Amino acid sequence: MDMNQLIASFPEQLKEAMEIGKKANIKQHDKEIRNVVVSGLGGSGIGGSLVAAICADQLKVPFIVNKGYTCPEFIDEHSLVIISSYSGNTEETLNVLKEVLKKNAKMVCVSSGGKVIEQAHTHQKDFIQIPGGKPPRACLGYSFVQQLYILKALNLINGDFEQQLLDGIHLLEQEKSFIHTEAGNLANHLNGKIPVLYIEDRMEAIAIRWRQQINENSKMLSWHHVVPEMNHNELVGWRNENQDLAVIFLRNSDDFNRNKQRMDLNMKLMHQYTSSVFEVFSKGSSFIEKALFLINVGDWLSVYLASNSEMDAVEVKVIDKLKSSLAEMEW
Repeated sequence: MDMNQLIASFPEQLKEAMEIGKKANIKQHDKEIRNVVVSGLGGSGIGGSLVAAICADQLKVPFIVNKGYTCPEFIDEHSLVIISSYSGNTEETLNVLKEVLKKNAKMVCVSSGGKVIEQAHTHQKDFIQIPGGKPPRACLGYSFVQQLYILKALNLINGDFEQQLLDGIHLLEQEKSFIHTEAGNLANHLNGKIPVLYIEDRMEAIAIRWRQQINENSKMLSWHHVVPEMNHNELVGWRNENQDLAVIFLRNSDDFNRNKQRMDLNMKLMHQYTSSVFEVFSKGSSFIEKALFLINVGDWLSVYLASNSEMDAVEVKVIDKLKSSLAEMEW
């Protein structure tokens, strides 16, 4: 399994995910839905974070992403809970599933199989089964697209996202060469550095995705923060020269004007402490297009970084070792 091939197939994965979502059978809930909770971690959890941002200007009820072992106490018969586990065997998510079964909430599971799909069958819960056999982080398209179709099926959002997804897919195909060039050039500047990512608050999910991909594919540490919040705390930490740090501002033409000004000023300040300060601008018109563009640049950056340091972008032996050790311990 080659991570380059998996990332290259992202546009096709999005198309397939849309077809799966259109065919999904999601039954209506017998109670008014007053809140939405997505529970998932890692490659399965980031989809929820992305959907929360995509739907922020349309969804009329609170939407939170749960990335732990327990579910929020407010979950009740008026909640929609989306259980997201690519493998279907994520122990944290399975524990949440068990707790949610006691809450009479509307539950929909998104998984390739495993215990999640087994539980969905056993308890007669709606589920969408997605193709399996790949690293979860390479299946973001399957994950977040299904969540959008679930929200649409339950009349929580309209179907505008479908055309925006198609436009985003076209953008990725059209800008393929530019994306590779952008990612490759940036990777050459980041060799031996610790990437520090900054983005506008509404798009934090994209920075999280970049950080996670750099962690898993490139085997590198990284951190991220958002503007304007980082101007109220982290900015004070920038006062000593450190050429090991490389700053990347992820930017959009429609960022809030004051945030644009803040980023410009932040870049000037950080240039005093590291010579490695970069910016990557999105392309596209809708939020979804911009998000997909930046996500794809970040995904390709992570494999270029892995290649430059002769790392296997697919292997995650330390996570496998952790899971094995946990399996031997009592709960």
